[in-house]
Amino acid sequence: MKNKQLTRERQQAIYGILYILPSFIIILVFCVLAIALAMYFSTTDYNLFKAPEFVGIQNYLSVFSSSTFWDALANTAKYVVITVPIQTVLALLCAVFIAEKQRGRYGSLLRSVIFIPMIISQIAAAAVWQVMFRTKGGIINEFLGLLGIAEVNWLGNKTLAYICVCIVTIWKNVGYYLVIYYAGVMGIPKEQQEAAIVDGASPWQRLWYITIPNLKPISYMIVTLGIISSFQIFDVVYQLTGGGPGTATITIAYMVYSFAFKNQKIGYASAIAVILMVFVLIIHWLQDILFKERKS
Repeated sequence: MKNKQLTRERQQAIYGILYILPSFIIILVFCVLAIALAMYFSTTDYNLFKAPEFVGIQNYLSVFSSSTFWDALANTAKYVVITVPIQTVLALLCAVFIAEKQRGRYGSLLRSVIFIPMIISQIAAAAVWQVMFRTKGGIINEFLGLLGIAEVNWLGNKTLAYICVCIVTIWKNVGYYLVIYYAGVMGIPKEQQEAAIVDGASPWQRLWYITIPNLKPISYMIVTLGIISSFQIFDVVYQLTGGGPGTATITIAYMVYSFAFKNQKIGYASAIAVILMVFVLIIHWLQDILFKERKS
């Protein structure tokens, strides 16, 4: 009997290993191995056409002495500060509104409409918005012309171009976080809301004292995902502005692409990628200390 039980346990163990093996291989190749190679190439002079030549920390010194890198870092940081809070708050408010006011057919339709941008690829979404932001013949400027407002150079002005990148990203991400928040709101016990209504609490008071506290774990996850996603912003910048005008919208991720595939400086680009990874880890660590609830 014991032998049969051991045989079953071994079979279950083998089946378990076989189930996780594909995911393990993918993570090993595209995460662990990729990080290891990036760290290695970051210490070399490598351009795809010659063998890597070890240069130590020279690439890192060059990155930190580059004004373009500091522009990209500043743009990325501002991008995180602007987009993450706005898309988080919008997603929360939309989720609460749909959960309380539009639970029926119209609520499902509204959730689907808001979620649709998330299904569209970043490049396709940015291409559509690029047409809308055109100075000549752009949909937005055509509409402003009907109101008697002069044409606006949306993507040619440094400040406006940056705002446009933020708008496209927020528009695309809100639907995804809305669905997560909606599931959380629907999981809040109805008794709490009903008791608050009996006590005369306003909708804003119920939101502040009941909904938001119950959604803290979800909010922490959404903010974390938003920060990581914002630090990796590339597609929208690539299609919408190309990092311009000048370096007004260049980000660290776009800088990695530019040096790796335009200038064939793989070692230099790898150093930037490693620095980006370290920044993300540090910010996540700080966020974990400051905001994550700790169980006593």
